[in-house]
Amino acid sequence: MKILCVGEALIDMICTDKGKSLSEGDHFLKKAGGAPTNVAAAIAALGGEADLAAKVGIDPFGKHLIEVMNDFKVGTKWVLQDTQAFTTFAFVSLMENGERDFYFNRGADSMLHSNEVDKIPLEEYSILHFGSATAFLPGPLQDAYKLLLTKAIEQKKFISFDPNYRNLLFGDKQASFIEQSWYYLERCHFFKVSDEEAMLLTGCKDVASAAASLSQKTNAVFAITLGKDGTLLRHKDNSTTIGSISIKPVDTTGAGDAFVGALLYQLSNLSLDAIQALSTEEWHRLVGNSNKAGARTCEYMGAMEAFKHLSNDIFR
Repeated sequence: MKILCVGEALIDMICTDKGKSLSEGDHFLKKAGGAPTNVAAAIAALGGEADLAAKVGIDPFGKHLIEVMNDFKVGTKWVLQDTQAFTTFAFVSLMENGERDFYFNRGADSMLHSNEVDKIPLEEYSILHFGSATAFLPGPLQDAYKLLLTKAIEQKKFISFDPNYRNLLFGDKQASFIEQSWYYLERCHFFKVSDEEAMLLTGCKDVASAAASLSQKTNAVFAITLGKDGTLLRHKDNSTTIGSISIKPVDTTGAGDAFVGALLYQLSNLSLDAIQALSTEEWHRLVGNSNKAGARTCEYMGAMEAFKHLSNDIFR
């Protein structure tokens, strides 16, 4: 089954001057990024079929993003180029105190319009993944995102959701982020959240309470990622924590996206009826494999570099 990943494609500019703020740094490393872009690349790296729906600028960086996706064999027919806006940038530096200095220069990703995504032939896809970190910010993408969700529901597609909260992006817009996230949580078949996101979205003070709240308010299978402690899987009335593998982490960027990509890749090998019939034990196996993908991603610098080393051999 073919998967459509929807959301932002952007350039991460990572300051390589250790401990310096963005204003102090002189050296930056360009990396293709964006959560749904990462998920699409991970799916393709594992051998799955994925297309990306996003918008970039008509500039060297938009060209670079499309080339990177093509190298992974991700379909880019729906990676559109905006004639007015520049490709979106995220600048980040890890300072000596452990805090991240972050600046977001938003551009073309926000300009994906409803009339553009309305042209996407959803009959070609069985799974739609909504994993954008920016789709809940103001802009045409917000409406385009919701339109695709509505059409996916109407056409009975399998719907995956990852809210991808970024405190540095939303700041005083946290309430809006939570409200919009619940619209998707209540309508998807599977979602992945981090432990911090689970508590933010539910208002609970611990993961167990957050998992119980999410289970009461949604009908989805869901996973709460716990970093090195693995993943809490909730399937029907069963909660299980599935351990990860031991690694020496280099960079955790993209680990959650690799997890989602690996899970969707495995689901894409099944019919929709077979997905609905999966037992808790079978979900346990799928999540265990996805944990491996997320962990292996942490062994390399940068998500796209890590995905070059991904293969479905890790599932054996």
